Amino acid sequence: MSPSDLGHLIKPFVFLDLFDGDSSLPERMPMHPHSGIATITVITEGNMHFDDADSGTGTIDYGGVEWMRAGGGVWHGKEMSAGTSKRVQGFQLWIALPPELESASVDSQYLESHAIPQVGPARLVIGAYQGVKSPVRAPDGINYLLVTIPAGESWTYVPPKGHESLWLSVSRGTLHLPERVNMGEMVVFEPGSHAITLEAKTEDAVFVMGSAKPHPYDLALGNYSVHTNAKALQAAEAKIEEIGGRLREYLKKNAHSTAVPVFK
Repeated sequence: MSPSDLGHLIKPFVFLDLFDGDSSLPERMPMHPHSGIATITVITEGNMHFDDADSGTGTIDYGGVEWMRAGGGVWHGKEMSAGTSKRVQGFQLWIALPPELESASVDSQYLESHAIPQVGPARLVIGAYQGVKSPVRAPDGINYLLVTIPAGESWTYVPPKGHESLWLSVSRGTLHLPERVNMGEMVVFEPGSHAITLEAKTEDAVFVMGSAKPHPYDLALGNYSVHTNAKALQAAEAKIEEIGGRLREYLKKNAHSTAVPVFK
């Protein structure tokens, strides 16, 4: 999903990428900018190591979360590196931020799996569900869950009132709605806060699922940015260029450094 296609239908969810590769995958990620959005990375198989000047070090594996609110502008891409697993798979999601946050300061969190609450077979990555609240500092009105349903079992998700943007995507196995959803496929549901029963028949199904109150703003799109209006996008792109200049100067002076901090 990208902001120019399905992102218009289920905003604030505007981008989704399923990544899958060997342990060199994090090292191949270049430094790049963002603004106006928050990025959420979850691991569905394997693990990655995080190293951040403000958050310390640790491991993100199944159920762990990297959250970054880009706000008015940031460059990042080297705070995650190879973990102990030979392969790593996961999702990166972008959510569009409301006007009061789209130009705010940068906010990052790295939460290992033990810090993310569980509701039945679901890890509550962001949001609140059935009396449980995620520690991730996301805007209200958005739920994002990482779910594994064992073979032969089913689970029903009841979206909170007003959560009319609803979708899911499978990373491993096969899910039945009762329609079959295979690995790498994404499903967008008709608007409405209706309960959805999901079943794994012959194999475990691993998937992410999002529900939210609709984002009532237009999407002003840049190369790595999503804002609510052209003026906010223009200001953020100017800030991104300024930060990029400082980043290039840092890299000139620290050419042999193996760790590059998040630049903001």
